[in-house]
Amino acid sequence: MPFFAGEENAAGSAGLRFRRLAERPDILGIPGAHNGLAAHQARDAGFEALYLSGAAMSASMGLPDLGIITVDDVCFFIRQVSRSSGLPVLVDGDTGYGEALNVMNMVRAFEDAGAAAVHIEDQLLPKKCGHLNDKKLASVDEIAAKVAAARRARRHLYIIARTDAAASEGLNGAVARARAYLAAGADAIFPEALTDESMFREFASRIDAPLLANMTEFGRTPFFTAQEFQDMGYAMVIWPVSALRVAAKAQENLYAAIAQDGSTRSMLDAMQTRAELYATIGYHDYEALDASIVATIVPQMPERK
Repeated sequence: MPFFAGEENAAGSAGLRFRRLAERPDILGIPGAHNGLAAHQARDAGFEALYLSGAAMSASMGLPDLGIITVDDVCFFIRQVSRSSGLPVLVDGDTGYGEALNVMNMVRAFEDAGAAAVHIEDQLLPKKCGHLNDKKLASVDEIAAKVAAARRARRHLYIIARTDAAASEGLNGAVARARAYLAAGADAIFPEALTDESMFREFASRIDAPLLANMTEFGRTPFFTAQEFQDMGYAMVIWPVSALRVAAKAQENLYAAIAQDGSTRSMLDAMQTRAELYATIGYHDYEALDASIVATIVPQMPERK
C-alpha cells in the first residue's frame, strides 16, 4: 500500500531514486500513467518509474495540450500517481509556467507533491505537442535561464531539458541548444520529434549526457523498441499517452454499446472484474489496515472526593 508505506522512500528521495535508475547501464522504460489506477497497473507490470504527460493530463480533463493546465492541476496528478504507485515520477513541466521565478515555483511545488524529475521545453506559448507543425521556440538564453533557475530551486529533482529545435533549426541547432542547456545545469536532454534512426544516432554521438527518447504513437518518430533506443545511445524512453489512448478507445466502445443495446452485457469480456479491480488497488489491504488500528481510549479522570 504505497499511500501509507513509508518504506517506499527508505532508499532516498524520489529524485535520487530516479537518478539511480537513469544512470544504470540498461535503458529505463517509463510508461505514461495518467491517474492512480494506471499507476498501480504499470507498477504491477514491473515498471520502476512512471511518466506524467501534459497531453495525457490535459486530455483527461477534456482539454487540448496547449499549455492550458496549471501548476496546481499538475500537482493533483503528481500526488495521486506517486502516492498510489510509490514509484519515482517524471513530470512534463511544459515551458515552466512562466519565466525564471515561475519555474522555481513549479520545481518546489512539483517536489512537494512527490515528483522525482521534470522536463522543461524550449517552445513559446501557446505551446504544441512536439510532433505537430509550426512550433515557435524561445531563445537559447531564455531557456538556459529557466534551466538554471530550476537547478537553483530544486532539492533533489532530476532536471531534463527538452528541445524542439530539430524541426525548425535542424540537428545542428538542436545540438547547440542541448549543449547550452547542459551548461546551464540540466541533468539530461530530451530531443523531441527526431524522425529517423540516423538522427537519433547522430544526436547521441554529439551530446555527452543522458538522453531521453519519446516513443509516442501517431507522431513523427517511427516505432523503435526500448532496446533499439538503448543501442542508439539513449538512457530513457517514454511512452507518454499510450495508456490514455487505449483507455479512451475502450471507453468509446463501451458508450457506443450502451447507446446501441441499452446494456453493457456485450462488453463484459472487455471489463476488469470487481475482484480484479479490488486486487489492483489493494482494497483488502486497506480493510486489514483499518481493522488493525487500535481504538482510541479516553483516559478516565479520577473521582473527586
